Parts: sequence; C-alpha cells; structure tokens
Amino acid sequence: MSNTLNPAVAASPAAQLNARATTRSILQAAGMLPVLILLALGFHFLGGHRFLSGQNLSIIAQQASINTVLASGMTFVILTGGIDLSVGSILAFAAMCGLIVSLMPHLAWLAVPACLGAGLLIGVFNGALIAGVKIPPFIVTLGTLTAVRGLARLMGNDRTIFNPDLSFAWIGNDGIALTSTFTIPWLAVIAFAVVVASWFILRRTVLGVHIYAIGGNPSAARLAGIRVGLVLMFVYAASGLLAGLGAVMSSARLYAANGLQLGQSYELDAIAAVILGGTSFVGGIGSIWGTLVGALLIAVLTNGLILIGVSDIWQFIVKGLVIIVAVALDRFRAPTART
Repeated sequence: MSNTLNPAVAASPAAQLNARATTRSILQAAGMLPVLILLALGFHFLGGHRFLSGQNLSIIAQQASINTVLASGMTFVILTGGIDLSVGSILAFAAMCGLIVSLMPHLAWLAVPACLGAGLLIGVFNGALIAGVKIPPFIVTLGTLTAVRGLARLMGNDRTIFNPDLSFAWIGNDGIALTSTFTIPWLAVIAFAVVVASWFILRRTVLGVHIYAIGGNPSAARLAGIRVGLVLMFVYAASGLLAGLGAVMSSARLYAANGLQLGQSYELDAIAAVILGGTSFVGGIGSIWGTLVGALLIAVLTNGLILIGVSDIWQFIVKGLVIIVAVALDRFRAPTART
C-alpha cells in the first residue's frame, strides 16, 4: 500500500476554508439586497399583486426617505464605534423650531434654516460631550434623547403646531412625475442626494479614511496623528444636522410638528437600517449603500405588512425581531472581532 497521501484529501481542509471564505465574501458583498428582493416579491403575491405597482413603489420611496436620511447620519456615528440614540428627539425638537418660526410673518423664510440649525446645535453638543468630556456616547445620547424630547414638548406646551400655509410643504408632498402612475417624491430625491454626499465623504475624502480608522482602532488612529476628537465632533454634528433635515422633511409632509409623538422610535429604525446594511457595531466596517438597502428593507417590511393586513401590534413585534436579527447578522459578519 502506498504511503503517499491523496492530494484531494490533503487539500480538503484548505479547500473547505477557501469555500467558507468565498461564501462569506459573497454574503458580505450582496448584503441584504437578496432579502429585500425576496420580501418585495413575497408581498407582491401575498398582497394581490399591488405591492409592485407604481403608486405603491412611490409610497415606499417616500416612507423610506426620512429613515434613510437619519440612518446616513447614524452610519457616520456607528462607523466610529459610537451610537446616537437622540436622533428621533432631535428631529422632533428641530421640527418644533421650524414650525414656530414658519408662523412668524417676517421670519417664515428662516423655517428651514431653523430646523437645520437646531439639529446641528444638538449634534455639536453631543459631540462636545463625547469628544471633549470623554463621556460614553450611549450615556450622552441617552440623556439628550430624554432632555431634548422634553424641550420639544415644552416649546409647544404638549400641543401640535399646525401651519396650513407652510412655505416648504412641497418638499413633503410633491415629486417628479415619470409616468401617470409613478412619481419620484422630492423626499426620495433628497434622501438619495444625502446618500451620495455621504458616500463621497466616506470613500473619496481624507475625513472618510479617518472615520474608518477611528472605528477600526482609536488608539492606533491617535498614534497615526489623526485628530480623533475633531472627527468625533464631525460625525455627531453630521448626525444632528441630518436629523434636522429629517425634521424639515417630516414637517413638510405633515404641515405640523408635535413634541410628544413626532420622531418616536426613529432612532431604532435608523440603527436597524445601518446594521442590516452591513455596518458593524464595533465600527470600522460598513458602507452607506448598505444603509440605503437597510432603510428600504424596513420600509418594504412596514408597507408590506400593512398591505397584507397585519395589525400594528404585530408590526412592532416584527420590527423588534428585525433588530435582533440585524445584531445577529453583525456578529456573523465579523466573528473574529469579538471574544
């Protein structure tokens, strides 16, 4: 009997490792896009072939837009290994600022800048505490989640503020008509522009390289001369600014703002979109295009469940399970990053 090993047998462990690595690479590249397509097809057949109609797709684009904007800001934050739990409250606060200014006869034109400025202000505040005072992001943004929500309620005395003559309402209610049944909402156009701008910053600028470096290894980033504090200030300011933009979009769609209910749980949808899109909770890994897919997935899920008649109670349950699955996927994508 020959003592020579069969090359095929000897190579099998290496071949198995290569196959696993190839499978993981394919899963990472595809992300949640196959799931998005399967969900859309499933809801289309279960919902009486209404899901993929032009009108419903336009509605989905509108529903996904605000979460896409918030999730874009959240992507910057999570890429550095941080978290921003305050974006929903910032959105409500900024929307209240914008609506109040819009009702002032001679200052109504400042309504949109007021929304953006209010969001940026809270974002800078978060960044200053995190980067300057070295308070953990979870604690800071959990505190501002509550405090800023209280400010939003205080500004309106717990009442909804309406403005039927809102000058920028076209942002939330008009769009570009491509056919008689399909219109691209301006909300979706703004969201896509935010995604493109975010991609450019993350992939085509030195700042983007620094954001990924900090998420990968903050200590090494400091030793490399990266000004970690300033980069953290930027990402939380960007998150706040985009929450302010979300406030513009929300108030334009509703002609109103409410400090108690507006923006509730938006931070959970944004986090879920980011993690579903492939960005790792530990930072340093992820892409903005993945975040867009994640936001679309959540919008498709919400719209499809409504279309097939699932009650809002079960919608909450399903969304909660989606967040759990998102974290499980995060662990699967980077098992060596954790102990």
